[in-house]
Amino acid sequence: MPLRGGRVPADRVTDGPATGFRPGVHLLSSPGWRAVAALLAGALPALAFPEPSAWWFAYVALVPWLLLIRSADTGRRAALDGWLGGMGFMLAVHHWLVPSLHVFIVVLAALLGLLWAPWGLLVARLLGGSPSVLRSVAAVAVVPSGWLMIELVRSWEGLGGPWGLLGASQWEFAPALRTASVGGVWLVSLLVLAVNTAVALLIAVPGARTAAAASLVACTLFVGALWVWAPRPESTGTARIAVVQPGVVEGPGSIERRFARSEALTRGLAGRDVDLVVWGESSVGVDLSRSPRTAARIAALSRLVGADVLVNMDARRTGDPDRAGIFKSAVLVGPDGPTGDRYDKMRLVPFGEYVPARAVLGWATSVGKAAGEDRLRGSRPVVMRLPGEDGLRLGPLVCFESAFPDMSRRLAKDGAQVLIAQSSTSTFQHSWAPEQHASLGALRAAESGRPMVHATLTGVSAVYGPEGERVGTWIGTDASEAAVFDVPLARGTTLYVRLGAWPVYGALAVLAAFFAVAGVRSLRTPAPARPGPPARTDGGSPGRPGR
Repeated sequence: MPLRGGRVPADRVTDGPATGFRPGVHLLSSPGWRAVAALLAGALPALAFPEPSAWWFAYVALVPWLLLIRSADTGRRAALDGWLGGMGFMLAVHHWLVPSLHVFIVVLAALLGLLWAPWGLLVARLLGGSPSVLRSVAAVAVVPSGWLMIELVRSWEGLGGPWGLLGASQWEFAPALRTASVGGVWLVSLLVLAVNTAVALLIAVPGARTAAAASLVACTLFVGALWVWAPRPESTGTARIAVVQPGVVEGPGSIERRFARSEALTRGLAGRDVDLVVWGESSVGVDLSRSPRTAARIAALSRLVGADVLVNMDARRTGDPDRAGIFKSAVLVGPDGPTGDRYDKMRLVPFGEYVPARAVLGWATSVGKAAGEDRLRGSRPVVMRLPGEDGLRLGPLVCFESAFPDMSRRLAKDGAQVLIAQSSTSTFQHSWAPEQHASLGALRAAESGRPMVHATLTGVSAVYGPEGERVGTWIGTDASEAAVFDVPLARGTTLYVRLGAWPVYGALAVLAAFFAVAGVRSLRTPAPARPGPPARTDGGSPGRPGR
């Protein structure tokens, strides 16, 4: 029977403690303490992401939250546990935004946390009480599918984008990267949730332990099969790519001083036989088409090092009256100046680069560091080509666009041989953000079968091979240097590039089947008979029940 706002059926209340695991029953009976427990339980998965990077913890991090929701005695309580846990998750994963958004981050977390309220009802419906073997097996498929719908919805750019997808915590785990090449980060998230659900059943439902153990074995065999049979990228050589990271430059004239520092670091690459030099996001503060002197300085660097320089402009453009405004653009500069290849950033950071519904939410600029003026966005992805008959094809991304798996997939389909993300997380320099951002490159590389170069102004800069493996060492947040990486190139098409986000459609099918079966069962269940009219006494008054 589905959960409703009132109390659950009597068998759910009495069977739960007898056959399940309900920690701290007396403590959790207090609404206040239970709310704290939900917030903390939802926050636990954040430890699997950088900077802690306890990737292995992701496979059990959701278990306390699942068990808490399972112990809910009403549908309203289960939904509340889901909402508060979701709020805790969003706050923990995005806590480094506090200096920019201040108290507004709590408002955003509370709003986005509502996405987990229906998931709480789903968890309670499947894990609550004494689930049968069939319901337990269904839970291992349905609970992860419900979570994936949450990740899909909040991946929309207007809701902050796909930062903190649970599968992204597995960026260091080779079998998970292999899985990503088949179904993207979506398939990794599904498997992580499936393991958590099975572990919760092992702990809480003795009668379902065999089914839970079988589910864990099935997940292991599935990943093992992918490791053996999924197509691997075929090596085609290497490219020598230099990343220039000027480091933190603050104070008056910081834009020009940062440019001069990047210039000096690039000069040091002369004679090192590089194929490409990459600068970070906002490395150039002027429009090169209107600043020939700056363009000439970069062109001189290209002639000196013998390679094109990929810079990133954060500047106002006025050439087109219909498109006048501030753009963030990746621009390729050769020995004769800009080559004409330019990519304008398409997906902007909410509040950081534009304020959604500014007429309504413009007040956010007064309580944090929200954008005072909206940036303009580009209209299409671009694949750039280096000079020569077999010139390297580059797929540029800017900033948090590297969090979107569909964007790197599109570039790979369009022929990019190397994915390049230009970024700047200097605002969040002493937080988990730089490491979290750099780690996303491993997922994008594994999904697309193409190497990924993540170049920043202030760290962390990183390079990954076509299977998501780390190339060289990270350039940390305390470094100001130019590093050269021998980037392995590859050809071939991963299943994710070929098939796209098929796990999302699979999850939708699982949920549709589950709700269809639940609907049919509810129709077949006879409604309780309505009581007849009250008996009347000889005196004409209604009889009193029990008399």
